[in-house]
Amino acid sequence: MIIGLGVDLCSVSRMERAVRSRHFVERVFRPSEIAYADEKGKAAASSYASAFAAREAFAKASGLSFTKIAISSQFCLKRENGVPRVIVPRELDSAFERGEKRAWVSLSHDGDYAVAVVVLESL
Repeated sequence: MIIGLGVDLCSVSRMERAVRSRHFVERVFRPSEIAYADEKGKAAASSYASAFAAREAFAKASGLSFTKIAISSQFCLKRENGVPRVIVPRELDSAFERGEKRAWVSLSHDGDYAVAVVVLESL
């Protein structure tokens, strides 16, 4: 059963300016996300923007505050074989770890915008 839906749009140019601050990058993103984005070279801002939008969309779908998600040491957007997924740590919601909930995420970017949609499912 679907228990939450969230969507967020993020400006790539705004993120380009934000990621000039290494403090911002290291506070909001996990090392694997930073490595993934940084290997994209000039397209790094698009990757950061979609990861940021995924956090915002997850916050909207789950009802958790964005701040709580952003400062979590384990919340992470992973991309495996081109398929994005979010890693939700026990500290935010242990039901994900127990397999009682699942998060579906879709990302896209075009021009100056990145968008993320998150659907939360109760199993």
